[in-house]
Amino acid sequence: MPDDTDTPTLEPRSGALQGIRVLDLTQVMSGPFCTMILADLGADVIKIENPDHGDQTRKSWGYSVIGEDSRAFLSLNRNKRSATIDLKSDDGVNAFLALARTADVVIENFRPGVADRLGVGYPQVRDVNPSIVYASISGFGQTGPYAEYPGYDLIAQAMTGIMSVTGEPGGPPMKSAIPVADLGSGLFCAIGILAALRARDITGEGQYLETSLFESALALSVWESTEFWSTGKSPEPLGSANRMSAPYQALATRDGYVTIGANNEKLWRKLCTVLRAPQLLKDLRFADNNARMANRAVLVDQLEQIFRTRTTDEWVTALLVEGVPAGPIRNYGQVLVDDPHVKARHMVEHFDHPVEGRTAVLASPLKLSGTPVAMKSPPPLLGQHTEEVFAELAVEGGAPNALTS
Repeated sequence: MPDDTDTPTLEPRSGALQGIRVLDLTQVMSGPFCTMILADLGADVIKIENPDHGDQTRKSWGYSVIGEDSRAFLSLNRNKRSATIDLKSDDGVNAFLALARTADVVIENFRPGVADRLGVGYPQVRDVNPSIVYASISGFGQTGPYAEYPGYDLIAQAMTGIMSVTGEPGGPPMKSAIPVADLGSGLFCAIGILAALRARDITGEGQYLETSLFESALALSVWESTEFWSTGKSPEPLGSANRMSAPYQALATRDGYVTIGANNEKLWRKLCTVLRAPQLLKDLRFADNNARMANRAVLVDQLEQIFRTRTTDEWVTALLVEGVPAGPIRNYGQVLVDDPHVKARHMVEHFDHPVEGRTAVLASPLKLSGTPVAMKSPPPLLGQHTEEVFAELAVEGGAPNALTS
């Protein structure tokens, strides 16, 4: 880590993206997750919402505790401002385009073609701001035979093969509990936006970029695609096991489960030493990683016979002392409330919401030494910053007379 003399002098709590303005036309998860990353990094993210109901997640997703805004909405929209604009009116479109003249980034996750029909697509925005970076997230991309399909994480997981390899061997198709298509597309889009902004720094030109839930989920299928191209067979579910090495999975203990990662020969030998099982090293069925993967069921059975003799905590301690990667399986109550490492790494933060009060959220995993990520503001109320945003626009160069309806 650089010392203080290497760190530039910055405004207090300023972020790496300070000075970047983002107009956020997205809702639900993929787009809001992307723009929250940008907002956490210091961008001025203005969430453009329908004046009648706002983002779908405000009222119709997840849990509402006190006010109407759901905790699902609160978990994805910190550090943003909300401005309400009726994009189905000419005045609303004009108001949006006036804002777009001042923006660096526009991001939308409508179905393909909707933004253009509303008058806020890339061609319309580029006409008023040629240097704009315009990003689109959709279910299946802007082109191709699936382009018009509805974009849902569940459907993307199903159609990319993810559900075919999730779960226990012989079990029914199962989706990943974490919405990997939604979150993955948000992450990929954020990376694309940062790359496009960097390119604009060099060339002075903006550009259009897009990604989709489908492509993002498929792009995360690195090991599965590798197995298929290596064997010619479609991968099958392996439970907690890894496709490329063994043993690398959860194993039953006396009181629960332990996860181990003996994914090379050195760690395999160390594992056998900790288990006091030299016979495993002599067994030709486990002679190398290929053999251990081919005989995984027998290997797991023999390992669990030993692991069931002690508790999870006892095994984790013994394995870590010898340098074998291991860890217990915990539930979210244990992780979010009791875990000392989560506390030490400040991965749970709180904001004071004007309606909900003190509210816990997951913090950003990004740790920047010179431009730290900051919790600057709670998720906005619907339209909370409309007057503020357009007052700024008036100072910067004028705004349409009718703004929100």
